Amino acid sequence: MSEETPPPRPSLATLLRSGATPPPDTPPARDGDGDGDVDGGGGGDAPQPVPPADGAADGEAPALGDAADSAQDGDGPAQESGSAPSFLQRSPVATARGRRAPRWQWLLLAALALLLAVQVVIADRATLAARPGWRPVVAGLCAVLRCTLPPWHQPAAYTMLQREVRPLPGRPGVLQVQASFRNDARWAQAWPVLSLSLSDADGRVIGRRLLQPRDYLGSAHDPAQRLEPGQSAQVAFLLREPSAATVAYAFEFR
Repeated sequence: MSEETPPPRPSLATLLRSGATPPPDTPPARDGDGDGDVDGGGGGDAPQPVPPADGAADGEAPALGDAADSAQDGDGPAQESGSAPSFLQRSPVATARGRRAPRWQWLLLAALALLLAVQVVIADRATLAARPGWRPVVAGLCAVLRCTLPPWHQPAAYTMLQREVRPLPGRPGVLQVQASFRNDARWAQAWPVLSLSLSDADGRVIGRRLLQPRDYLGSAHDPAQRLEPGQSAQVAFLLREPSAATVAYAFEFR
């Protein structure tokens, strides 16, 4: 009588991957004499049964196949809590970077602030141009923007080089005035206003006259003309004498 060969037993790795329940224990292979009994001290240990994956005892970890199936079915704790996977969650650093304003917004804000400052300077250029510290800045802006700038006005920077007041021959009561002066300011100035005071022998002022540039330049006066730094000028004009007692005179620039 021929002996039946039992089917090959599947390996443990195959059972874990498939998640199938292992078959019931098969009887041990029969020895050569056809005896169905196996001695306890026979020639080999009987294979131990593998507990079913779905029937794990309390406290034991589930089989790998079951864990994989539960994760694929969406029954895992990550899905139950409703949170996204860790690789999809944004880190706090990335969130903070997302809240930062783009660089172009800061550049636009700086450009608007600069434009506002330029407008303030241009609107108040007459006052700022009268200050030595602001004069070069305002002059540079007006050179670029083609705006007009009032001339520099510093009467104390005019230096009198020569002066003379004497009676005009052949014309009683008329004085002939000659003077030369120089502009020692840092910038060009308009022609100054001359103040001429006449005094008597006691030092009392008997007459004072303010002379505008058109008064001592006549038809040669050009309102746009300026005296450049270091430039000198010479003027001559006639003045009526207020009194025959005039013996002294004084010039001032205004």
